[in-house]
Amino acid sequence: MQERLWAPWRMAYVSEAGKPSAECIFCAKPAEDADAENLIVWRGEHCFVILNLFPYTSGHLMIAPYRHTPDLASLTDAEWLEVGKLTRLCMRALEREYRPDGFNVGFNLGRAAGAGIEGHLHMHIVPRWHGDTNFMATIGETRVLPESLEQTYTRLRRVLQEVDTPHDGTAR
Repeated sequence: MQERLWAPWRMAYVSEAGKPSAECIFCAKPAEDADAENLIVWRGEHCFVILNLFPYTSGHLMIAPYRHTPDLASLTDAEWLEVGKLTRLCMRALEREYRPDGFNVGFNLGRAAGAGIEGHLHMHIVPRWHGDTNFMATIGETRVLPESLEQTYTRLRRVLQEVDTPHDGTAR
């Protein structure tokens, strides 16, 4: 019997990836009143957290300012501080819910650096596990995720509320 691995979301990626869009998703999605549908798991005062629609691993999050800005130098002090606080919050939530072995955290600044959306700065938080790269990702250019984006959204939305900490750094 031949087994098949289905990745129906991949068709949306390969058919839409690389096509220019007049709309900035990091501006449009938070302006809508549809956080669950848009996969926005957390809202801060200056920035928000959204699941990556085409994740490298389960729990792949992105933090973006509400304000459309392309580079780090243009962030206000308040935006930059909130990016840091949300990074810490997201990592705590991911550690609690997914127990990764490590993280990739960072910005892809410019197309040469791998930025898919160059015009709106956003930081990636990618939970990683020993052995999470294999022949599927390397040769087949296909990611294997053990759960749907909707399941990830539900899990992270809940745990982010649990691990949110006051500004003095003490846990609730």
